[in-house]
Amino acid sequence: MNPKHDTSLKLLPKVRTQDTEKDDAPQELKRSVRFLNISLAALTALLLAIILIPRMQHLRQGDIAPGAIVAPHALSLEYLGPDQALVSFSVEKGEVLVQAGHRVTEKAARALEEIARREGAGARLSAYGGLSLLFLLMFYLFYRDIKRYRPALIADTRKMFLLAFLLLTTVTLAQFSKHILILVADKLQLEPATIGFALPVTAGAMLVSLLLDFHLALGFSFLVSILLGISFQGDPFIPLYYFLGSIVAALSVIQCKKRTAVLRAGALTALVNMIAIAGIDFYKGELLTRGLYDMSAGFLGAIAVAMIVSATLPFFEAVFDIATDIKLLELLEPNQPLLKKLVYTTPGTYHHSILIGNLAEAAAEAIGENPLLARVGAYYHDVGKIRKPEYFIENQHPKDNKHNRLMPSMSSLIIASHVKDGVDVAREHNLPGALIDIIHQHHGTSLITYFYQKAKEQQPYARITEEDYRYPGPRPRTKVAAIVMLSDAVEAASRTLDDPTPQRIQALTNSVITRIFLDDQLSACDLTLKNLREISKSFNLTLNGIFHHRIDYPGMEFPGERKRNDHPDKKQSEETKAGGNKAKSAAHETVGDTRPS
Repeated sequence: MNPKHDTSLKLLPKVRTQDTEKDDAPQELKRSVRFLNISLAALTALLLAIILIPRMQHLRQGDIAPGAIVAPHALSLEYLGPDQALVSFSVEKGEVLVQAGHRVTEKAARALEEIARREGAGARLSAYGGLSLLFLLMFYLFYRDIKRYRPALIADTRKMFLLAFLLLTTVTLAQFSKHILILVADKLQLEPATIGFALPVTAGAMLVSLLLDFHLALGFSFLVSILLGISFQGDPFIPLYYFLGSIVAALSVIQCKKRTAVLRAGALTALVNMIAIAGIDFYKGELLTRGLYDMSAGFLGAIAVAMIVSATLPFFEAVFDIATDIKLLELLEPNQPLLKKLVYTTPGTYHHSILIGNLAEAAAEAIGENPLLARVGAYYHDVGKIRKPEYFIENQHPKDNKHNRLMPSMSSLIIASHVKDGVDVAREHNLPGALIDIIHQHHGTSLITYFYQKAKEQQPYARITEEDYRYPGPRPRTKVAAIVMLSDAVEAASRTLDDPTPQRIQALTNSVITRIFLDDQLSACDLTLKNLREISKSFNLTLNGIFHHRIDYPGMEFPGERKRNDHPDKKQSEETKAGGNKAKSAAHETVGDTRPS
């Protein structure tokens, strides 16, 4: 045993990434997340109660009105007078109850008391408490739906804050727009109810659908519609109108691939708004008298929604670190600085990433995951190699392998370091967190088999542990990250096939997936056995397309022609790439190992 080598092995320990997402995570962490969610819900409910509480002043008989008080809706009142006589009177909607600077009469006080009873504006403290309690109940039901549908979102404090922020912003914007448009309606002598159709309420649902998903946008639309219905108690159709518009707005951006598609979504929302308004006015018998004004308000409101979403979407993408499909498509542009650097610095790695992108996209689509995220993740998963490109054989000269002059322990450290380097490079270029997670997790804690075996051969009597030759992790946490890991391993192993027939490709694919599964690399994500079968079928189909047979063209033979599997463009498995052709004989034995790519 060489003592020098043994000392070097001890001086180069692997730094393991702490696995903070295991099922046995500290209870303090779970409690802190639960406490934050409860606090966020309580604060949101209280703020919404303050925003939505009616602003009718509660004055008693003899008080001086600081401003003119107008009846928000028609009233019919009866009360016993001083002589026990029954007094009845009615108040028309918009009638001035008390002039500014005048004292409140008994009749006006009775009217204000009835309005307060109907709208909950009498006792402010109890009104706040009641509304807050109702809102908390609604949030709890929404929370239970999220917990069932997307349990991982519950632990994501940033996204939970985003939902609360969008809810508050939507309601606040609607209330602010309502007060502004009331002044405009007075100037233009329009019906006050018309302004309800112009409020940009659907912007919130459209943003939730773009930033998160449609299922959350569905629940969000229901919440917003009910909340804003409080502001229009005299019109039961307004909540229905907001709900229909919000659902259409969320649906129309599900497959949004360009920022200009938001404008088309706004146009579709405008069309649905006008149809809904026509139905409401037709039901009320007011289609001919005010239908044109109401539909114009609905059209303008939808256009305002498209403009608001277009202007604010980049802000939400950046602040909340969310990779929308629009952002992902921008990252696929060949002129992206990081992609251009990958092409010029590591051309072999770039070609490898393109092939993995094809595999990952098809596999993600097969199991219902986001295929665009899988492709972009595959494109960027090896960006860490731009810092040491010469240590990866797809970027090396065929006769210059730097690992021949290094100890296996040092080689494994260099190979494994491309994961950490990739995370650093991705953060320097402000890539979204979803892509950084894929870069960080695409090798998990898998074993760098080639250098592990080489170390055992060089030091047969030394104590060499697998832990020193494993990637630092963590293991894949999402289905897309796991798909990129599987695609990486399958693409690398497929390059070792001498005669890639469909049967051999299928056997190799099944072997790679099985070995990764048995190595416990997929236990932290939600992939099922059914998913793995679908992924395997997708890999087989894609690889058969890549390695299809070609005919031999007459006259195209050249002196010294080599077999296809001897061509330098034919990449080997990860360990083979690092160690050269010597490992090729062991490729089928180590096919489950992921490569440092």
